[in-house]
Amino acid sequence: MSNKSEKERTEAGPKGVSRRTVLQTAGAAGVAAAGTGLGLFGGKPPAFAQSREIHLVTFPQFAGPEDTYARVASEFESQTGVKVKIEKIDQNNIVARGTAVIESGSGADMSHVHWNQAQLWAGGLTDHGDLIGELGGDEIYEFARQANLDSDGVYRGFPYVWVPVMHSYRKDVFAELGIERFPETMEEYLEAGRKLKEHGMPVGFTLGHTVGDAPSNAYPWLWGFGAMEVDENQKVAIDSAETRQALEFFREFWDAACDPAGLAYDDGTNNRAWMGERIGLTINATSIYWYSRNNPDKVPDGMADNIGHGLQPAGPAGRYHVLQPWNYVIFKSSKNVDACKDFIRVQMQDDNYHEWLDGFGGFAAGITPKWEDHPVWNDPALTDVPKSARFGRNFGHAGPMDRKAMESLSKYIVVDLLARLIRGDSVDDVVAWGQHELKQVYES
Repeated sequence: MSNKSEKERTEAGPKGVSRRTVLQTAGAAGVAAAGTGLGLFGGKPPAFAQSREIHLVTFPQFAGPEDTYARVASEFESQTGVKVKIEKIDQNNIVARGTAVIESGSGADMSHVHWNQAQLWAGGLTDHGDLIGELGGDEIYEFARQANLDSDGVYRGFPYVWVPVMHSYRKDVFAELGIERFPETMEEYLEAGRKLKEHGMPVGFTLGHTVGDAPSNAYPWLWGFGAMEVDENQKVAIDSAETRQALEFFREFWDAACDPAGLAYDDGTNNRAWMGERIGLTINATSIYWYSRNNPDKVPDGMADNIGHGLQPAGPAGRYHVLQPWNYVIFKSSKNVDACKDFIRVQMQDDNYHEWLDGFGGFAAGITPKWEDHPVWNDPALTDVPKSARFGRNFGHAGPMDRKAMESLSKYIVVDLLARLIRGDSVDDVVAWGQHELKQVYES
């Protein structure tokens, strides 16, 4: 890792250019002119753009964003001569497709990826630092920028949205039980969970080997108590008083508040349990609300109106969230890198981006704080959702979100710390197991 701070790299460029930097590329200058009403590129297509096609690999998203994609791609082609071929594949096949492009040196020009997948392909991707600088710079939420920053301080991707992970809860059940607000602290969380379980609608806390919900549950719990896998230098730090405090409190919380079946939940189990009215609170993307609001005939009567979203309760060390960046990446092998960057610039123009976020309906959020004021968040059920970005951290915190952090994630080490505890292991045995497993990842 470079000895420069991340902020210094961002402001110094070329590996990361502040949004205050004067735009120097022809495409960027053209997009800047678009804001004056002169058209996409000030009235004429750039020379590089003639008779070209860019091939974007993505995954099915929501109807609204996909409509915006199609409209913007069509306008981009009409004004630049660059056709945008949008290929949709299953999101689980994105990594394999990108790897094939890099190994063969041919195929797609650009792709959508999740988390820090841009770092997995770092050697095969172009530098996106100019886009970072132009389209937000150091105002882009740190967790989203860091997910794309490789060990050499180069941005290998550009975060275009992020997916919030919140506590979904039944407002009507909370009111019936006299719980006046969503819990702000862990102590309040325990008391609310105890009431929910006694009522027969416990907390659906997921601890299965499932890629989304379980890590999003487990990591913030440890961080809130000051516990972490590794320190900022990636030295294993799980054997700590903070970890023991987090585990002791979690055992009490699990017994008092949680659905015991959560040990085997997959990413859809809590959603099904929610729709079956078997749980009153769970940690999830806002998809439960989105589905309920858009499919009222397929859910219990009035379901959407009774859903609220709360931030992760604060522990002794503060409040933290796992949030999922969605990123663009451009392959080095592309013959159309400049055109790809211009297409991203156009997607991120305020009017297009506004429409895009509106289409997501609260499932995805903007990459800088200015989008916390987007009208979609005026929905009372979604008011607190964009605030979670202020507490976002990446897997591997307090170290970087790199290959080692993702290897630990893929082995479910942090999830299994909690699961082993619930299955009956002592706190000391759980900590010793975690210390050994993490050393195999970070220090072997």
